[in-house]
Amino acid sequence: MTLPAVRMPPLPLTGGCQCGAVRYEIREAPLYFYLCHCRECQKQTSSAFGESLRCDPAGVSVTGTLTTARRVAESGAVRLGDFCPQCGVRIQHRSEGDPGRLNIKAGTLDDARWLVPAGHIWVSSKQGFYPIGEGELAYEHGPDDGGAAMKARWEAMLAHAGATLDEAEPNS
Repeated sequence: MTLPAVRMPPLPLTGGCQCGAVRYEIREAPLYFYLCHCRECQKQTSSAFGESLRCDPAGVSVTGTLTTARRVAESGAVRLGDFCPQCGVRIQHRSEGDPGRLNIKAGTLDDARWLVPAGHIWVSSKQGFYPIGEGELAYEHGPDDGGAAMKARWEAMLAHAGATLDEAEPNS
């Protein structure tokens, strides 16, 4: 399989909730993008998977008020989901006890057309109709390397593109 190219738009990346009460800026390149096929993400999104854009929290700023919901994930970790109290859109999730971990829910980006996942997690509960291509990173549960392989693949995908969306055609 050929490594897909990711053509990231110029920073900052922006996004927000459905009603506009919450907005955010990502000022640093995301660490990686992945799809989570766990039952929790399926329930939270009412879809086949959740889209997570792992970011350094220091490079993200949020305006507006967020409400936080606390839950225990399938992995046993305590997750904190931050959402707009007006429209209910989940903006991000974090892990309790790990302040360096922040996932922006990628469907909330203003421009998400450039995204290509670096990997898939919790494929043990993946919907049968969704195929994962040969050569894609896929983990039965969470990654056993803390996401290092997805991060390395993401960096290679960015390097493979060698251009931003302003300079090239968007991913198809």
